[in-house]
Amino acid sequence: MKALLCKQFGPPESLVIEEVPSPRPGAGEVVVSIKAASVNFPDVLIIQNKYQFKPPLPFSPGSELAGVVKEVGAGVTNVKPGDKVIAFTTYGAFAEEVKTEAVRLLPMPQGMSYAQAASFILTYGTTDHALRDRAQMKSGETLLVLGAAGGVGVAAIEIGKALGARVIACASSDDKLAVCRQHGADETLNYATEDLRERIKMITGGKGVDVIYDAVGGPYTEPAFRSIAWRGRHLVIGFAAGDIPKLPLNLTLLKGASVVGVFWGDFTRREPQAFAESARQLARWYQDGKLKPHVSATFPLEKAAEAMNLLASRKAKGKVVVAIND
Repeated sequence: MKALLCKQFGPPESLVIEEVPSPRPGAGEVVVSIKAASVNFPDVLIIQNKYQFKPPLPFSPGSELAGVVKEVGAGVTNVKPGDKVIAFTTYGAFAEEVKTEAVRLLPMPQGMSYAQAASFILTYGTTDHALRDRAQMKSGETLLVLGAAGGVGVAAIEIGKALGARVIACASSDDKLAVCRQHGADETLNYATEDLRERIKMITGGKGVDVIYDAVGGPYTEPAFRSIAWRGRHLVIGFAAGDIPKLPLNLTLLKGASVVGVFWGDFTRREPQAFAESARQLARWYQDGKLKPHVSATFPLEKAAEAMNLLASRKAKGKVVVAIND
């Protein structure tokens, strides 16, 4: 089979396509023939040795995929060959086949394309865990989404609306904000041309925002937190801007506010029953038409490095997908 390999740590240009042996499943494992895999920021970090999980070289990046079960190992009862599935794997998805634990597979919702399915569980799962579990978001509250045109940002807009929130979407260009409005944002804010704090103050009538969904970090975190409402919750999702910000802790005291970490990967492992309930809720919302994964670009496996660079440059809107075995 073909696989995109990281043989030495470096930028996407250092990755190579090679023929490698097809994997065979062990007990409790499944081999999936991959149809599509989406690109996420951890994929860009892991090939540069900047991610918290460090697989041994060589390895294929890619952590989120959709495909068809090819073979199952001993003791696997939740899926069978021929089943259409979604999987999240940490690495290994930018290849024609992947071996993973059976517990990491979810059934593909009916009517969903492979590209949409490969763009679904990580972004929407992270966001559902963030908003419903970690933030305990309530109907009528105001949600501020930083980096709102990205994959998790679009998910935050849609789940926020499903929960009855008023959503303020922030992005760096007008065309990105147009995508946010298409997915239900009530208000938009261009933080490349507008003063973040002043605009939030105007939109909220001086009250501030109840929940901040922050997948960006960098220079936007502190001004956003200074605009948080009393008892607000600032969700730390990731650092797409590259820099990990440092907040003056006196702000949490003055605002009676919380800074809340969101580590979806560990949540799925530590709390499998809660994760299963989250996955069921996401499937219900999808069937009801409330969640619509936004795939903005598709690349063949041979051009997966270009797909990763598109995401790394922060030019992507929604999700970028690598099509495999089409």
